[in-house]
Amino acid sequence: MSHFKKFLAGFTVTMFVVTVVLSAGASDAFAKSRLAFSGGPDGGTFQYFSNAMSSRLSRTQADMDVSNMASAGSVENLRRVNSGDADFGITYAGDLYLAKNGRLTGDTREYHNAHSVAYLYGAPAHLIVLESSGITDVKQLEGKRVAVGGAGSGAAASAQRFFTEVGLWDKFTPEFIGYSQGASALGDRLIDAMWVFAGYPNSSIIQAAASNPIRILNLVEAGKNSSFFQNHPYYAEVTIPAGTYQGVDYDVKTVQDSAIWTAGKHVDEGQLYRAVTDIFSDQGLAFMVSVTKTARAMKVEDAMFGIATPVHKGAAKFWTEKGLTLTDAQKAN
Repeated sequence: MSHFKKFLAGFTVTMFVVTVVLSAGASDAFAKSRLAFSGGPDGGTFQYFSNAMSSRLSRTQADMDVSNMASAGSVENLRRVNSGDADFGITYAGDLYLAKNGRLTGDTREYHNAHSVAYLYGAPAHLIVLESSGITDVKQLEGKRVAVGGAGSGAAASAQRFFTEVGLWDKFTPEFIGYSQGASALGDRLIDAMWVFAGYPNSSIIQAAASNPIRILNLVEAGKNSSFFQNHPYYAEVTIPAGTYQGVDYDVKTVQDSAIWTAGKHVDEGQLYRAVTDIFSDQGLAFMVSVTKTARAMKVEDAMFGIATPVHKGAAKFWTEKGLTLTDAQKAN
């Protein structure tokens, strides 16, 4: 065989090997699922959770590349997950319940593709005013400007439910802005009050309290004096302990919804099972707490707390293996 033919034969074999290697690498790359996790606005607890879970799953699961998406909050997450525009999200239990039954504010569609995965933490309402405002009661907000959270957020939806029931929604001016912007606006006296619907301690409220003395209003009495609890049974009473925020040296009695890890019905059962297994492992829970202390509420035994809608089958498999019993409302078809 001539030198040229030997070279050509060797070159052909080499190119074949390179092609096989590159093809294998390409197959591995394409096998990695790209998943989207819809979180929340900057400064909100949703964003801390979604970012933490996205980064951990991308690091620990060889076949998952999970990207964190900014969002207005609960309702937008619900719609993204239900439509498949996102794979994971964080949604309030109340929004999931109302959406499933076609009762979202201004939206009678029924959402059946957004499934619950696990309880993450309780989300109490914080209604903050400046101490210097002289406002001590919810009713004094009539005629005022109140930041209620971004448009389409769970915070804004919960604010509308609460203030509608107590007869104030049409009597003040709602400002649809996020928490960080709201804290700055309160400090600059561009608004009179700020509604934050998130686990405590919340960074935006810490920010507001560091700039000016604040007061957090009690909400339970106003709720009981209206039909709020009767019409929204998924809300519960909760107390934010004295000392949680600078200058707030008294217990605050308020109302709470539950923040739920949510997944689209379309998400692969095996992948979701492994995702839940990882996040709720001892190492996963320790990592979550290292990112945000609010994650201390995440416990295997409390995973179904506050959930009144179907649980994704991949998650249901994990929880039943852990000895939890799903209610009829939590069982997916």
